[in-house]
Amino acid sequence: MPNAQPDPTGVTSPNAAPGRYEGTAASAVSAPADGFVRVFDAHEHNLAHVDVAVPRDVLAVFTGVSGSGKSSLAFGTIYGEAQRRYLESVAPYARRLIQQAGVPHVGEITGLPPAVALEQRRAAGSSRSSVGTLTTLSNLLRMLFSRAGDYPPGIAFMDSDSFSPNTAVGACPRCHGLGTVHEVTEASLVPDPSLSIREHAIAAWPGAWLGKNLRDIVATLGYDIDKPWRELDQADRDWILFTDDQPVVTVHPEREAGRIQRPYQGKYQSAKRYVLHTFADSKSATMRRRMERFLVSGPCPTCHGARLKPEALAVTYAGRTIAQLTGEPLSELAELLRPTAEHGSPDHPAQPIAADLVARVDVLSKMGIGYLSMDRATPTLSAGELQRLRLATQLRSGLFGVVYVLDEPSAGLHPADTEALLAVLDELRAAGNSLFVVEHDLDVVRRADWVVDVGPGPGEYGGRILYSGPVSGLAGAAGSVTRRYLFDGAGERRTKRRDPSSWLTLTGVRRHNLADLTVSLPLGVFTAITGLSGAGKSTLLQVLAEVVRVKLGDEPADDLPDADGLEPVGRLVQVDQKPIGRTPRSNLATYTGLFDVVRKAFADTPQARERGYAAGRFSFNVPGGRCETCQGDGYVAVELLFLPGTYAPCPTCHGARYTPETLEITYHGRNIAAVLDLSVDAATEFFADLPVALRSLRALRRVGLGYLRLGQPATELSGGEAQRIKLATELQRPARGHTIYLLDEPTTGLHPADIELLDAQLHELVDAGNTVVVVEQDLATIAGADWVIDLGPAGGHRGGHVVATGTPEQLTTNATSPTAPYLRPHLH
Repeated sequence: MPNAQPDPTGVTSPNAAPGRYEGTAASAVSAPADGFVRVFDAHEHNLAHVDVAVPRDVLAVFTGVSGSGKSSLAFGTIYGEAQRRYLESVAPYARRLIQQAGVPHVGEITGLPPAVALEQRRAAGSSRSSVGTLTTLSNLLRMLFSRAGDYPPGIAFMDSDSFSPNTAVGACPRCHGLGTVHEVTEASLVPDPSLSIREHAIAAWPGAWLGKNLRDIVATLGYDIDKPWRELDQADRDWILFTDDQPVVTVHPEREAGRIQRPYQGKYQSAKRYVLHTFADSKSATMRRRMERFLVSGPCPTCHGARLKPEALAVTYAGRTIAQLTGEPLSELAELLRPTAEHGSPDHPAQPIAADLVARVDVLSKMGIGYLSMDRATPTLSAGELQRLRLATQLRSGLFGVVYVLDEPSAGLHPADTEALLAVLDELRAAGNSLFVVEHDLDVVRRADWVVDVGPGPGEYGGRILYSGPVSGLAGAAGSVTRRYLFDGAGERRTKRRDPSSWLTLTGVRRHNLADLTVSLPLGVFTAITGLSGAGKSTLLQVLAEVVRVKLGDEPADDLPDADGLEPVGRLVQVDQKPIGRTPRSNLATYTGLFDVVRKAFADTPQARERGYAAGRFSFNVPGGRCETCQGDGYVAVELLFLPGTYAPCPTCHGARYTPETLEITYHGRNIAAVLDLSVDAATEFFADLPVALRSLRALRRVGLGYLRLGQPATELSGGEAQRIKLATELQRPARGHTIYLLDEPTTGLHPADIELLDAQLHELVDAGNTVVVVEQDLATIAGADWVIDLGPAGGHRGGHVVATGTPEQLTTNATSPTAPYLRPHLH
C-alpha cells in the first residue's frame, strides 16, 4: 500500500507533493502515471470542485451519508469520464451523441483505465429475460443439448436456437414461448348469471356509452337482453361472448323522452375480443388492470409451461429435458454436470461445455445465489441479485487492468452472503483490476484497502472530500460521520422491548419456496423478518400484504392462507423501493402532492390572475406553460448507440421546463423553476406562511430528505430515497386507526446515520399504536426490533422455513439461526 501524506487542506493525499491538489487542469495533464487515478476540480452535482487521488489495483470504498456526493464522484465523474473517452474513440457519430449527452463536470482525470459500471438497477419488464439469458448460461445449456443430447428416433439434429423459447424455431406455437396463456371463460366474463344483459351481466363490457352501444347492438341482432343470463340458450351465450364475427347493424337506440333519437351504424365485438384487445393494446395502466380481472391465466395446454416445441422437449440429457434442467437451482444443476465436466473425455463435445457451465455456476454459488434457477425471470429478481449476476459474469470475462465501479454490492445481503461477496471481489482485484465501490456496509469498509469519505452532510451540505487514504487513517478525519460508526461504536439501538397488543397467525402459507408455513406475527410492535438471500422473506411479506388487503376489502381472496387475529388492523401501508417514476417528469414534489399546492400558490399571485393563468399553467405535465421542445421534462432522451440511453438538458429551456412567459410569474421573488430547484430544507423556510406545504416538507425532513430538491427527477433518486419519499407521503397523512406498515429492506442504500434516523421514525409509528414489519438485513435495525422472525436455513428450495422466532436476545441463543452469530455483537 502506498504511503500517504496529509496535504495542506487536511485531505490525505497519497504520494502528493505539497500543493499537488491545488493544481490546475493543465498541471494535471502533465501528472505522471504513478499508479493513481487522480481527479482534479470535480464539480458534478453537489461536488464542491474537489481534488482526490485513488490508487489503482485496490479495493477502494467511497463512503458518506446518503446524498453526500459519493455516487457523483464514483459514477458521475470517474465512470462518466471513462465512458466519454471510450465513446469518443468509437466514431464521429458517437462524438456527436456525447456532445448531446454532456460530459462530466471535472477539470481533468489522469491515470484512468477503462471502466465497467455495475449499478443497482431494477430488472426490465420483459418476461423473456431470465437468469439464464442474463448470464449466458442458457446459451451453454442449449449448445449442450444440441451437440450432446439424446435424440429419440425420428427427431433430426437441431441447432441450439431450436432449444430457445425466444426464437421462432424453438418457441411453442400456442404460447409463443411464454409458457402461459391468457384466456377468458364464461365465468370470468359473467360473474353473476342471474343478471340480464341490460343489468350488466357481461361485467367485462365497458360502462357509459360504449357498453350501452354493445347492448343495443345485441338487442338489434334479436337477442333477449332482459332475460336472466343463465336462461339464454348456450349457443347464444357462446356467440355473444366468444364470436370472432363483427357484424354491422343499424341501431335505433332507446332514449329518454325529449331526446333526439337518431339511428346509427353499430359494429359488434364480443366480450372476449374486447377484453383481449384492450388488455394488449391499451396505453392506460388502469384499463389494463381492469381487463386483467376478466382473464384466466394458466400453463399453456400445448407445452404445459415448458415454452418449447415438442421436438425440442423430446431431446434429453442425463434423462432430463432442457425445461427440467432450467428449472433446477443452479447449484444442483452444477452437481448434475460436474462428473462430465471433471471426468468426461475432452474429445466428447459435452465435456468442455459442461466444464464452462459448472465453472460459471460455481462463481454464482460462491456469491450466495446458487438457489436461483436458470428460468427465473429477471423482473422477479431484486436489484442486489441482479448486480451479483452481472458481477459473476464479469469475473468469468477474464478482463484485467479495468476499473470496476460498483454501486453498493452488499445491498440486500445477509452478513453470511456478504462474506462470499468479498471473496469474489478479492478475486477480481487479484486478477489485476481496480474496484471502486460505493458502499455503506461497515464490514465491507473495514476490508477495503482505501477509503474516500465524502461529506460531511447531504446535498448542499456535502460534496467535500473529508478523507482519502487507508482505512485506519479515517479515525482521525474531523467531521466524518462515517468515522463515528466505524470506530466509535455510534448508533447503539434500544434494548427495551415492547409487548405485543395481540397476535396475527397465518396458517398454510404456500408460495414460491414457502411450503405450508405457519407463522405468528405480533401486532403493536416492531418486527424484523430476517434470513439469507432467497430464504422467502419478501414472499412472506407480500403474502401478509395480500391477506391484510383481503381483510380490508381492497382485493378479492385468491389462494391465500388462513389468517386469525386481524381484527385490530384498520389500514395497510406497503412501502417498497420501486422508483417513484421512470422519467425526469416524475419528482419528489409531484409524488407527495406538494406540487399541487405550489401551483395553486403561483396561480393566486396578482401577476397570474391579471394574465388569466390558472394552476394548470404552472404544470409541466400538460400543454400551456411548459416548454414544448422537451414537453416539460427539462431533458431530452439521447440514444447512445449500443449503450443504455441517457438524458441531456433541453436545448430550448435548458432544464427550466417552462416557457419564458410562465417564468415571468414570481412568488416571493422566485419563479416556478427556481422554486422547484429549492432543497426541502430551503423550501421549508420559503413556504413558512403556507401550512399546507409545510406538512409535506416537514414529513420529508423527518426521514432525512431535507437535502433533496423539490424538482429532482426520479431518475436521479436511489431506491432508498424513493422508499423514504413514499414513507414521508404516508407520514403526512392524518392517523386513521391501527395501521400495519410493511417495508421491504427500508435501510438498503442508507448510511448508518440515515438508518438511525429512519429507525427512529419507524419506532415512533409503533409508539403511536401501530405495527411495523420490515424485511431487513441491517444488524443494528434487527437488534432494535421487538421481535424477529428468522427464515432459512438457506436460500431457494433449502429455505422457506421459520428457523427461529423471539426477541433479538432470544434469537441469539438459537444454534440453528443463520442470523444469530452476526447479531450477538450488536446486542452488547
